[in-house]
Amino acid sequence: MKISCFKAYDIRGKLIEQLDENVAYRIGRAFAEQLSAKSVVVGGDVRLTSAPLKLALSAGLIDGGANVIDLGMTGTEEIYFATKHLGVDGGIEVTASHNPIDYNGMKLVKAGSVPISGDTGLFAIQALAESYSQESVDAGLAKFSTERVSTQDFVDGHGSVQVDQLTHSGRYTQSSTLDAYTEHLLTYITPSELRPLKLVVNAGNGAAGKALDAVEAALKSLHLPIEFIKVHHQPDGTFPNGIPNPLLPESRADTANAVIAHQADMGIAWDGDFDRCFLFDEKGQFIEGYYIVGLLAKAFLEKEQGANIIFDPRVYWNTQDIISEAGGVPIKSKTGHAFIKERMRAENAVYGGEMSAHHYFRDFAYCDSGMIPWLLVAELVSLSGKPLSTLVEERIAAYPSSGEINSTLADPDDAIARVLSAYQDSAVLLDETDGIGLEFENWRFNLRKSNTEPVIRLNVESKGDVALMESKTRELLEMIRQH
Repeated sequence: MKISCFKAYDIRGKLIEQLDENVAYRIGRAFAEQLSAKSVVVGGDVRLTSAPLKLALSAGLIDGGANVIDLGMTGTEEIYFATKHLGVDGGIEVTASHNPIDYNGMKLVKAGSVPISGDTGLFAIQALAESYSQESVDAGLAKFSTERVSTQDFVDGHGSVQVDQLTHSGRYTQSSTLDAYTEHLLTYITPSELRPLKLVVNAGNGAAGKALDAVEAALKSLHLPIEFIKVHHQPDGTFPNGIPNPLLPESRADTANAVIAHQADMGIAWDGDFDRCFLFDEKGQFIEGYYIVGLLAKAFLEKEQGANIIFDPRVYWNTQDIISEAGGVPIKSKTGHAFIKERMRAENAVYGGEMSAHHYFRDFAYCDSGMIPWLLVAELVSLSGKPLSTLVEERIAAYPSSGEINSTLADPDDAIARVLSAYQDSAVLLDETDGIGLEFENWRFNLRKSNTEPVIRLNVESKGDVALMESKTRELLEMIRQH
């Protein structure tokens, strides 16, 4: 059978049409066989369909020759951590992150939490998954569940899963690495340096709430004066307050309003599997991820002078400037977690950041985390004695940016060619690290195609000139969107 949910970096698909237990079993079996895996950790986000998909996945892993360690409800980074911490052969998180509720997917890593993408074996797993006979798949699914519910039951809200359905095999166990994970998170800061802080935290009814509770308990055990104001905290796979995706402006109001109402020092919000975190200052103002990259780069360079720092090419003048001033080595990488992680390993970079709020850490198996960034920023606020707005306002003024603007087009390649033709002759630099980046004396832009949809993404920044940045953004969008 053909499977259509394999993408460039992970697995994502519409439930029933592209992804169900049949497909999940195939993926698990192919993963184990392709990697010759003997032990694999699995976890799932809060979506109602993640539990049945995870069990079908586990059945496939077992039939493929692997022992399965099920960590229960987890964020993606907990699977990254556990894969390396336990020394297993791979890890799979069942998650659709911020996709609509009728979607689900998987993120896959091999030993050491090295990502598996289209360039590093993901499509080989797809080919193997497609090759199994339906009879063998049915037999495999029947073994792990004699009273198996369908994914459709979960879509309709009527499903339930018995977590002991696989125990007859003797190769499926439930475990937790939450304590070890929490302990590791606190190694990135000096907890005793934290001053009294009031933090608004918005898990969006996703997987972040459970992990945050563990961090809160650890801080309390150290008698640290951190107060958490919890918004949409309880995990709820029906997402009564909408799919958590603070990258969308319409998803930010609850966090911002709570910061203002409680006079908090900072606001933090996460997406569904909390591999990204988004920060709000004490005024409730959303801070673009671009400026947090610069903030964290400086923090790491204060702890490790001369370190290599990786960043993506969409907007980077601010980041590059901060790294150079702090004596670090700025290194540009193609956008995307697989590319960033690969480059970080090659360069032994201590930190890598993308404007999309993905932050990567060498000591976290070069993986991205949504918990480490806010801990580091809380430490920075404490050590500086300055509010978060003050820490970033000078940099925002020095390098104002448009934020990423998407345009859905019938022919993205034609639009990029049109823009390149119009601007290339007057540019002082053409950068083709990812899409096209054209640099001028006082402003620059990056234009790149999406890997998964007919969309092109524009980012513009300038040197201290908001009006110039805004006028060039309008000018470019008009040219991009002309028919």
